[in-house]
Amino acid sequence: MSELLLVRHGETEWSRDGLHTSWTDLPLTARGERQAAALRPLLAERPVAHVLASPRARALRTAELAGLRDVRIEPDLREWDYGGYEGITTAEIRKERPDWFLFDDGVVPGPDGHPGETPAEVGARADRVLARIAPWLAGDDGDVVLVAHAHFLRVLTARRLGLPPAAGALFRLDTGTVSRIGTEHDRPALVAWNTPAPDGRVGAGRPGNGTG
Repeated sequence: MSELLLVRHGETEWSRDGLHTSWTDLPLTARGERQAAALRPLLAERPVAHVLASPRARALRTAELAGLRDVRIEPDLREWDYGGYEGITTAEIRKERPDWFLFDDGVVPGPDGHPGETPAEVGARADRVLARIAPWLAGDDGDVVLVAHAHFLRVLTARRLGLPPAAGALFRLDTGTVSRIGTEHDRPALVAWNTPAPDGRVGAGRPGNGTG
């Protein structure tokens, strides 16, 4: 069977500063571009057959710099809609909700068109993506690469492993990293997680940064 490769986009100003970023379409920082370009050798060793990416510019630019070709946009790969928490940090949210935790509590409604999403709603999107790529993963044409965002990819990982959406909390994911989900005895299993570029001078995102 083919493996599933998850690529989190490179650093943006908001991801660097820990601000929740879903629909706000920020570019990569200079460091984020270096992170993305440094993933080329990591991905070049893989037999990639299919590439899907979030429609956000930060994901598409990461795919481009990482040398991925024939990239198809998949709207369901967009980041968790943070609603009223867009553009603010966890610390700011906890000033009003001290025990708030995204994977348990979801978000509050935001501006028109951005009501926010519950963990279950994000999980439903992840399930749609997994259903779409299931025939590719079952074949032997090559790996499937998804280029997207931290929280969404964490939920998708949980669903691929047969866990509830909230279990995405267990999988920290830094900017500019590649993760691999393969199989063991025909069951999905983590093969590698949160792997930064081989060039250690670039490094991954700051520890604990899982937004956008």
